[in-house]
Amino acid sequence: MKIGYHASHEQFSPSQLLAYVQLAEKAGFNAVMSSDHFHPWSENYSQSGFAWSWLGAAMQATSIEFGIVNAPGQRYHPAIVAQAVATLDNLFPDRFWIALGSGQALNEKITAQVWPSKEIRHKRLEESVQIMKRLWSGETVTHYGAIELENATLYTRPLSPPFVYGAALTESTAAWVGTWANGLITVNQDIHKLQQIVNAFRMSCPNGALALKFQVSYASTEEDALDSAWMSWRNNTLGNKLQAELALPEFFDQAGLHVTREHVKSQVLTSNNPSQFIEAIQNYHEMGFDKIIVHNVNQQQEEFIGFMGREVLPFIKE
Repeated sequence: MKIGYHASHEQFSPSQLLAYVQLAEKAGFNAVMSSDHFHPWSENYSQSGFAWSWLGAAMQATSIEFGIVNAPGQRYHPAIVAQAVATLDNLFPDRFWIALGSGQALNEKITAQVWPSKEIRHKRLEESVQIMKRLWSGETVTHYGAIELENATLYTRPLSPPFVYGAALTESTAAWVGTWANGLITVNQDIHKLQQIVNAFRMSCPNGALALKFQVSYASTEEDALDSAWMSWRNNTLGNKLQAELALPEFFDQAGLHVTREHVKSQVLTSNNPSQFIEAIQNYHEMGFDKIIVHNVNQQQEEFIGFMGREVLPFIKE
């Protein structure tokens, strides 16, 4: 099992995140997952570093594995994403993976193109994945469809086929990504719903890997943990349908005004009790998740990393 640290570019500057991933490795985390946003979730506590520039520096400064959640098709042409993945694989063999999703208007609508329906976004993503895989295998690719590409060849190719996760938050999407991905990545939610997502993925990809982004808020007291989660992350608990459509951070801030602390607590583990973290991670592992990326959603990153290194990671059973 891999226990990872989430590097949130929407919340922290690239230089801060570089220091945090180095601390995380020393504390015992053995993986990092990077977000890939153009805009943050809020106008408050906000950053927007370019993840692909940061990845080279972060991977050079550490020795653990890294992954990124990316949405090819609008802000990024999939050929460019394929080239970026191949370059990182050449520099850091067997240390990089990618999770692919259909994206959100918050990031993708900056191109001034129409933000398409979910069905069109899925078609675009599936074409993107196939184009990327063909480029990685050494083909010269021409494709005309939702994605257009002409006579593209990667001359620096991955040393081995990159591992591709499909990002899904619903049963139907999980079943679909199982037709083209090596694994599923999702986020923590109601255990019953989470099990349904896993089951749907397993129907189409029985032996695929499972990864989970586990959203937590650690502070010295439970009250502070909940308050800081509400301050920092309430905008990201609005539900995937709404979050996919809101186009600007200020819209998220307006919608987030109506989010209660009780709702945030239902979405994020807010605690200072190490046994709650240990128990949750063990339960997710028993469900089949072999990669669990822990995202401390508040601003207290150094305190969280130290807490995990002292009181949680040494007590996780494989």
